[in-house]
Amino acid sequence: MHYEVVKEHRSNYPQPITLVKGDSVIVGERYAGVEGWNNWVFCIKLDHSAQGWVPEQLLQRDGELGVLTADYTAKELNVDIGDEVVGSKELNGWMWCEKLDDHDTGWVPKENFKKSSTMGSA
Repeated sequence: MHYEVVKEHRSNYPQPITLVKGDSVIVGERYAGVEGWNNWVFCIKLDHSAQGWVPEQLLQRDGELGVLTADYTAKELNVDIGDEVVGSKELNGWMWCEKLDDHDTGWVPKENFKKSSTMGSA
């Protein structure tokens, strides 16, 4: 689906956590913000090499430990008003997107865009 960005987004995490299926993590706090983004938990790789927010439904939990059931990266996509993106996966209030102008990819909050009235051009 094609979308037009109506609110800019900038990542607060320049080194996002990237995990592969089977990786183990320490599961910490649940996200509790005003945005209504449910099912996010803060995770730390067992070797402490990375940390970040992970969708809880991608974790098989055993207490404070979790194992990833799918590959995942927390990479956020920086977008500006008017950018055109293609959204391919929705998860917990965020959409995995590809910018049409430079083909960069990452997560963007769903409230930052609307369905595009044009098909866009690559």
